[in-house]
Amino acid sequence: MISRFLTFMSRQLLRYLESPVLGYHAFSVTSAKNLRASLQPGDVVLIDGNLRISRVIKFLTQSSWSHAAIYVGGADQETNPRARPDDLVEADASLGVIAVPLEKYNGFNTRICRPVNLSEKDRKKLVETVKNRVGDQYDLKNVF
Repeated sequence: MISRFLTFMSRQLLRYLESPVLGYHAFSVTSAKNLRASLQPGDVVLIDGNLRISRVIKFLTQSSWSHAAIYVGGADQETNPRARPDDLVEADASLGVIAVPLEKYNGFNTRICRPVNLSEKDRKKLVETVKNRVGDQYDLKNVF
């Protein structure tokens, strides 16, 4: 009974924290098209989110960025041009590890972080490992 109550309360809190904040102002927006032209597989994309949880994360980490995703490229489009490109892999508190298109972050402040001295072999291994994590659950034990 207590476990069910805690699960219910956790979901309610997440629903509240995942709602947008009014008054979000983007200061350095780059379109998905321009980002895609600059990104390489394995790059980390930092995002300044517009959700309540984003403000909490920025406050607790003392950072301008509240979210990170790994660019895995739109490789699926090469084999199937009609497929939606799932360019990024990210962890979402309610959905778990998911693949999303770059267009999800149109209108948001973003920054690219590129690993240095990463061989092509290691880059491919990184991207494959990240893609294999899609479908995993988000680790909520440290949130509370």
